[in-house]
Amino acid sequence: MLSGFKTFVMRGNVVDLAVAVVIGAAFSRVVDALVQGLINPLIAALFGQADLSEVWAVQLGSEPEPTLRFGLLLDAALQFLLVAAAIYFLIVLPLNTLAARRKAGVEPEPAAPAEDVLLLTEIRDLLAARREP
Repeated sequence: MLSGFKTFVMRGNVVDLAVAVVIGAAFSRVVDALVQGLINPLIAALFGQADLSEVWAVQLGSEPEPTLRFGLLLDAALQFLLVAAAIYFLIVLPLNTLAARRKAGVEPEPAAPAEDVLLLTEIRDLLAARREP
C-alpha cells in the first residue's frame, strides 16, 4: 500500500500540481495587493465607496432586511479577470512563444544529460526495481 502511494506521489503530475497550487496561492496575494492598492482607491474616487462590494447595493426593505450587492459580483469578476490576464501574459504567452521558437529552430533544444547523469539514472532505476515486489 505504501509503495503504491509513493509511486503516486512521485509521478510528475502530482508534483507539478503541488507547485501550481503554491504558486497560485502566492499569486493570489499579488492580485489582492493590486486590487487593494490600485483598483479600490480608483473605485473610491469614481463611486464614493471603499470598494466594489458596496457599489450598486440595493436594500430590500428596512435595515435588518437583506441587501442585494451587485458590486460584490463585479468585484469577484474583476479579480478573476486580473488573475486570468496575469497568468496568460506572464506565464502562458511566454511559454507558447518559447515553444514556437524551439519548433522553428530559433531557440535550441536543451542539451541532453551528460553520460554520468544517464548512468546514475539507470542505476537508480535498477535499484528501485529491485526494492519493489
